[in-house]
Formats: sequence, C-alpha cells, structure tokens
Amino acid sequence: MKKLLSEIRNCEVCSDHLPFGPRPIIEAVPNSKIVIIGQAPGTKVHESGIPWNDQSGKKLREWLGVDEVTFYNPKNFAQLPMGFCYPGKAKTGDLPPRKECAPLWHPSVLSRLKHVELILLIGSYASNQYLPKDGKKLTQRVENFEAYLPKFWPLPHPSPTNRFWRAKNPWFEQSVVPLIQEKVAAILTK
Repeated sequence: MKKLLSEIRNCEVCSDHLPFGPRPIIEAVPNSKIVIIGQAPGTKVHESGIPWNDQSGKKLREWLGVDEVTFYNPKNFAQLPMGFCYPGKAKTGDLPPRKECAPLWHPSVLSRLKHVELILLIGSYASNQYLPKDGKKLTQRVENFEAYLPKFWPLPHPSPTNRFWRAKNPWFEQSVVPLIQEKVAAILTK
C-alpha cells in the first residue's frame, strides 16, 4: 500500500490541466474501515495537503458524528477522491474532478483495502461512478440509501455552496444524518 500511495502522490498524468499543478491527496491503510469517495480537493485542501481540511470537511465530520482525531485516523477512514488534485475554478464552485484519476487508481487502492465495511459516496460524481446507471438523481439516491447498503451509502456534498440543497431537503439532516452517525459509530467501535 505504501508503494501505491507513493506512486499516486507522485502522479502527473493530468498536470498540464491543473491550475496549481499536481498535488494528489489520498490517505488509506490496508485495514481502513470506511472509505470516503469525495469529489476533488478544493484550494484550501490543495494548500494544506490534508483531505477535507475545509468547511466541507467540517460539515462532513458533523454529519458522520466524528471528531478530527477519529476522522483523520486512516484505520477509520480512507480518503479516496474521484479526482486527487484541485481541478480549478468554475462559475459556481470548482470544476469537476479530472476523469483520469478514478479509473487509473481506484481499482488498485480498493483491491488493497481488505477490511472495508462501508463506502461513503459523497456527491454526484462518486455516486454516478459507483452506483447502477438507473437514471436516478443524487437526491433520489440519498433518499433511498438503503437500496445501496451494505456496501455503499450515497450522500450529498457537504460544501457550503450546497446549502440550498440542504435547505430544500431538510429530511436529510433530520432523518438520514442520525442513521449515518449510528452506522459509522457501530463500525468504528468494532
């Protein structure tokens, strides 16, 4: 695993397309229990090199009911974004994750994670990659998360720019967040 992570962290496959150059962000150990497949690092994460070290991460930790120490322990959570590097700025938010990363690296990483009990799919890019091509939108997938268990649990992106989605869908934080917290706590206390 160490050799693979070193290869990923030195990847320059799409360096010509990255505004700040490559800085792949990933964290995992062979016995990680939960995998977080997010979108791609933002500027703050690119600068720090620490996954989810921003407002999105703060909200995600709140949803999962974990503190920073628990969250950043790779035995608890592997961090495997769809795009490993900051992709650049879009009109609203960041550009989509680069399409090279997931097909190039995910199979190798996931095949080395032997103790995973849950994969959290954060946002539509991760859900579209890993869930059946059934025509469902992210909101439908989040509402019907039980259909994807026990392997996957789709979640909306916790970005501050996604606050309008949360405002339109209060059921998520009222009904789904307590269930994900319960599931995460059960996995982490084994």
